Amino acid sequence: MTITIIASSPRKHSNSLRFALYLKSILTESGQDDVRVVDFAHYDIPFVGTGSVHPDHLTAFQQELISAWEAADLVIFAIPEYNWTTTPQFDNAIHQLGGQAFKHLFNDKVFAFAGVSSGRGGRQPALDGTTVVNKMISFSNSYSIVSPKLYESHETAMNLDENGHFHGHEVYARTARAFADYTLAIAQRWGAANLVEAK
Repeated sequence: MTITIIASSPRKHSNSLRFALYLKSILTESGQDDVRVVDFAHYDIPFVGTGSVHPDHLTAFQQELISAWEAADLVIFAIPEYNWTTTPQFDNAIHQLGGQAFKHLFNDKVFAFAGVSSGRGGRQPALDGTTVVNKMISFSNSYSIVSPKLYESHETAMNLDENGHFHGHEVYARTARAFADYTLAIAQRWGAANLVEAK
């Protein structure tokens, strides 16, 4: 299985990247050997109304993001909570990649969401991400699924160092592993039955 984790914060060395790297280590320990991390620290997708993303004229970051997303069976977004919602970069990426040229990014995938917080937040960006990606799947008549289990990464910097190494409370490690295990199980079940071919 190919897995892409997208750290959806534009900040360098963000808490979202810490969580993405930690989640990658958990998945690797679980036997997954094709796990990629894409970091929004290099984000350069033009905002809606100021430009577009063209498949034949991609920047290095856009190519990295789209290639990793295309290749993935499972796409996991780690989204920081900014003022009780997602980041504008995450929302804009979904808007810009939601057209006909990139419709395939929402087909034959499993998506999962984790909200990341320096405090006790994280639920709302994960819920908002779930809502908009579900809508994109439906609107584009694609065959994908969004995993129902969310993860809320609380007090991220207290639990993970800059390289995503765990040094925090055992509850954090236990719940993060439970999220990873559940998400993998959903992706494996989805992969076992190709609904597009069965239709």
